[in-house]
Amino acid sequence: MSFNGPIDESYPTPTAADQATLSHTRKGFKISARKLPISKSGPIDKMTEKLGIPVPEMIFGDNMVSIEHLESGWHLEFNAFDALDRVDKTDKNMLKVAYSSEWTKSRENTHDGIKEVVKPFDWSYSTDYKGTIVRGKDFTEDESEPIPIALLKRQDPILFFEEVVLYESELDDNGVSILSCKLRVMPNRMLLLCRLFMRLDDVLVRIRDTRIYVDFDTGKVIRDYTEREDAFDKVKKSLVFSGKLPNDLTIAMRDPNQIAHLIPEVKHTLESLVVP
Repeated sequence: MSFNGPIDESYPTPTAADQATLSHTRKGFKISARKLPISKSGPIDKMTEKLGIPVPEMIFGDNMVSIEHLESGWHLEFNAFDALDRVDKTDKNMLKVAYSSEWTKSRENTHDGIKEVVKPFDWSYSTDYKGTIVRGKDFTEDESEPIPIALLKRQDPILFFEEVVLYESELDDNGVSILSCKLRVMPNRMLLLCRLFMRLDDVLVRIRDTRIYVDFDTGKVIRDYTEREDAFDKVKKSLVFSGKLPNDLTIAMRDPNQIAHLIPEVKHTLESLVVP
């Protein structure tokens, strides 16, 4: 299911959306990023209704990043609605922790004396979202050619860089669940990282990364998806035993860049496509 455009037609206006969108075109590829304030109550209510689950406290429903090949029209986009639509809407993957019932209870609403109980869903807002193909062909499995890390490590000039948050929840002060996108464009290639970082204090740490690599010269697009997960205490111990102990362990546990390499990989897929 693709959510195209803001739910509330009054905000942002087309002009405001255009002004908030930054784009860079390189060798036939248009890379765009839009950053706007947290969604207002009207759009939030409508998004909640469409999704069938409550949205995170901080939802940036109009933010997005996209990659478009101008000649063929192929278009890949990352947005909050489609990401949340991939959150499990059953109790199958709910984290079974002591305060999960309290979390659900806190989100029970009463309107005109009628009690609306929140339906079971993955309240950690963990998503396996890999982006939305707005137009053009989809990726196919391809294990033959991983993302060329060596090329990305070169000191090429960065022509365009943006970081966009799609949603964030503090899980009732028990951790964090945040989905964000970061992209950088170099003269001959680009890399986009969409990362879910979910930390439930004293319970679990989960990182899900979608990397999109584009070779502007060949038109090759690679999508690398990785899931990492481990118990909170195990990650903390791994950080201590790594030999690179930071000054503040608590701060380090809140930074996915410092702990991602310490968390075991539980799933990995590699896909690709070539645009004309």
